[in-house]
Amino acid sequence: MDKKTTSFDFIIQHKTTAEQSWPGAARAGVIHTPHGSINTPSFIFCATNGVIRGVAPDQMKEAGTQVILSNTYHLMLQPGPEIVAKLGGLHKMVAWNGPMLTDSGGFQIFSLGGGSASAEIKGNRKTKRKPLLIRIEEEGAVFKSYIDGSIHTLTPESSVQVQRKLGADLILVLDECSPYEVGRDYTAESMSMSHRWALRSIKEFEKEKVGSAGKQALYGIVQGGVYEDLRLESAEFTASQDYFGYAIGGCLGSNKFDLKDVMGMAMAPLNAATKKPHPTHLLGIGGVVDIWDGVAMGIDTFDCVNPTRLARHGGAYVRPKSLNNSLDRDHINLKNSSFRDDNSPIDLDCNCYTCRKFTRAYLHHLIKAGEITVSQYIAIHNVSFMNRLMDFIRTSIMNDDYASSREIWFSS
Repeated sequence: MDKKTTSFDFIIQHKTTAEQSWPGAARAGVIHTPHGSINTPSFIFCATNGVIRGVAPDQMKEAGTQVILSNTYHLMLQPGPEIVAKLGGLHKMVAWNGPMLTDSGGFQIFSLGGGSASAEIKGNRKTKRKPLLIRIEEEGAVFKSYIDGSIHTLTPESSVQVQRKLGADLILVLDECSPYEVGRDYTAESMSMSHRWALRSIKEFEKEKVGSAGKQALYGIVQGGVYEDLRLESAEFTASQDYFGYAIGGCLGSNKFDLKDVMGMAMAPLNAATKKPHPTHLLGIGGVVDIWDGVAMGIDTFDCVNPTRLARHGGAYVRPKSLNNSLDRDHINLKNSSFRDDNSPIDLDCNCYTCRKFTRAYLHHLIKAGEITVSQYIAIHNVSFMNRLMDFIRTSIMNDDYASSREIWFSS
């Protein structure tokens, strides 16, 4: 479906029961936007700088992609929102004829600012970066540009203003992404400030709901870290506002078990508090198991850089049967010498361009030879794989066999 409209709408077409999908919130729907419709559940691919690394827009469409995401933080620094608006907005600039989402810029500021916050939020505390955040205050966040060291301030108002100029269909309020290590007191204070920032974002958005490429819709963000009472408070606050959609952000735990619990903490009150359906997005998470768990709780869309990032490092998505039915991994590493003479495609069940044309052995050779084109070939497969996964999940919901389809996906 690619219905184009001048307004926004979210329609649930089918919902599972507890017997079909514990806890019984998995749903199939459609998000209508001025630039087309999104059949949900859906995966949103990250075009951070206004480009999907290694994959052209037409190739993304051919692989079944419905919607992409660009990053406010990066684009406000380079090339700048005024230039994007002058070029007709993101859709026209990047040649994407479909729905787009932009985040608020907050995640990148706080992840780069603390040096390790990004890793904390994702539950991986290995990465360290030079801090760029100068200070967080009630007015907003003051930070240094990673490009030239210049000083910038991002406020709830300026984040909305930048996103207007970028022109994405779906935009987010500014929030602080508090990491795992800061503790409950800081998380509670941060959540309260994010709520105040959200009200300022809404006020700014209400001034003019039109961006450089047409009408826009606003998403609120549920914070609260790993603390159930804070997630409940934030979810209830978010549900009380007049948002088009909701997003779940902030620290999602230190491991996959925490992640599943935190998703449940946020989704239970959202599902209970809303009288009409709102599309719900999980920010920055895109593992295959996590997607199945999230959909079962009522999450409609997901985003993550993994499909193209993995490709740049030789990682290609495969079904668990190619990994000895392991649920701990979702990809193979084509750098490994075991693929040197493997004459099979990445995935026998995949009909993407890469799997139709090339073998694992050839892709392994290209990696060893240092040919940059191989990252494009693998990325095309990863994008196609993720879209195929979402189609499979959506079909399982429509057919009332979510639980059995999940077993089939992971065992055959």
